[in-house]
Amino acid sequence: MDTREWRDTIAAAQAGDRQALDELVAGWLPLVYNIVGRALNGHADVDDVVQETMLRAVDNLGSLRDPDSFRSWLVAIAMRQIRDRARRRTAAAPLDESAAGGAADFAELTVLRLQLEGQRREVAEAVRWLDDEDRQLLSLWWLEVAGELTRRELAAAAGISRQHAAVRVQRLKERVETARGIVRALDGACPDLRETTARWNGRPDSVWRKRLARHIRGCGYCGDTHETVVPAERLLVGIALVPLPVGFTLSLALGGKTAAAAAGAASVGWSAKVMAALTQPVVAVTAGATIVAGGAYVVVQPSDDPPPRAVSSPTAASTARPPAAPSPTATPSPSPSPTQQRKIDLYGTVVDAVDAAPDPNAKPAALPHRPESGITSSWGPKAVMQHRGETVDLSGQGYVLVRWQIAPQDRSGGLAMPTWTGLKGRLFHVASGGGRRMDDATGPDTTGMGGPATGYTVLPDGTQQMWQNEYFYLDGSVSLTVNERGASYGLTVFPSTWEAADKDINYGPPQGAVRYGLVRDTGKDTAPVPQYVTRAKPADPATVAQRSRV
Repeated sequence: MDTREWRDTIAAAQAGDRQALDELVAGWLPLVYNIVGRALNGHADVDDVVQETMLRAVDNLGSLRDPDSFRSWLVAIAMRQIRDRARRRTAAAPLDESAAGGAADFAELTVLRLQLEGQRREVAEAVRWLDDEDRQLLSLWWLEVAGELTRRELAAAAGISRQHAAVRVQRLKERVETARGIVRALDGACPDLRETTARWNGRPDSVWRKRLARHIRGCGYCGDTHETVVPAERLLVGIALVPLPVGFTLSLALGGKTAAAAAGAASVGWSAKVMAALTQPVVAVTAGATIVAGGAYVVVQPSDDPPPRAVSSPTAASTARPPAAPSPTATPSPSPSPTQQRKIDLYGTVVDAVDAAPDPNAKPAALPHRPESGITSSWGPKAVMQHRGETVDLSGQGYVLVRWQIAPQDRSGGLAMPTWTGLKGRLFHVASGGGRRMDDATGPDTTGMGGPATGYTVLPDGTQQMWQNEYFYLDGSVSLTVNERGASYGLTVFPSTWEAADKDINYGPPQGAVRYGLVRDTGKDTAPVPQYVTRAKPADPATVAQRSRV
């Protein structure tokens, strides 16, 4: 389901649509389960916290004003439930940690369900050695790196500023690397370490973490890694959500469920708090919703009817997840009606077909010269944007150069394209230059799409291959945002001129470049517009559809 469909589903659920509410709960349950499960590392309380999160979300759905902010709103609710649970445990008498023995260790669940090996397995197992507060942040950062959350959503859920989030995440990375070293050492054959751990009960805690880290720092055997240690964020790129375990059951009383029916659900081990909530109206919907995971099964029925029998599918859980690929959706927007066309004043074309690289020696067509009065940039003469969420605001009439720098050696994987939002006026994609397309450069060349030694940067299906220099013509105003969440990349944005663009695209192979540039401008309103452009201003710019219409 694409972003537009999720937005429609949320709106329908708020209006009382029973099926839409079930789809909403089923679609986002895996994300909540992964956040809570990783934050609590599979403690027996995971199910209760997940259920309380979903109940609160359903109960307060009507208060959500902006459907685009649903994900960050839901994640914030989950984090509040996690913190509330921690405060309750602190206030109460210390609990016997062995009570968690019946619950699945989330690190082990991650390894088994996602079939992680090597250093990816090492990162998952390192979670056991983190303190509760670090695990809470890791539950968000892991999903950020995997492309499920944005840095803005991470900061909002943690209740801190984006600048503070950057500091916290950096410290977390250092602790994760320390924990990875411990996991690696315990898998080794150091005789001194075996003697050191002779009295250890095998349960990770802060005392033994410090003791083992001290040993590793002073041990030539444990400190000598026999392979290159890949940074954790590169290992986590594109890792899917851990599927819900078989037997996980979530039931929401959506209006008419009786106390007796709710009491019957207590046999699956729900908390008294959840049992009480199940007897109360949640939203103005008269239905019962049941999701059985290990497969995801959703049923809607009047409260007086017996529930039909669920048939679980082994793979359904992964298909029920929300759209969190490391890139904006590639699903085309539906064609507007004639009335909508008159209101929107459509112009230009969208580059829907991925074009092949032209002959390197083929000179470009003449570049039409459009009127220029100059472009103003919120970053001044040069905007160097290296991090997700960084935005440059452009306005005026003239040419804009966007220079790409892709760094698969830093972090490979799926590339989340930058997006143009809040467009007023006209924006055209007029030319491509720089002497090469990004797929011209491979291997050690850091401007290219990567190679076997570094990993590959992969575009979303249907996305045009970008050139090193991309030229656009703006007559109005627009914002350009970096949505980096999988593969690492940066953009440098310059106000430019027709003369500079014309000179660039004609700088071809005779002067040593890989190829001449390419002219895309027709000189008319039929010239192509960029992919990923919209007149709207979504809360998350990464949600802009690939084949937008403007």
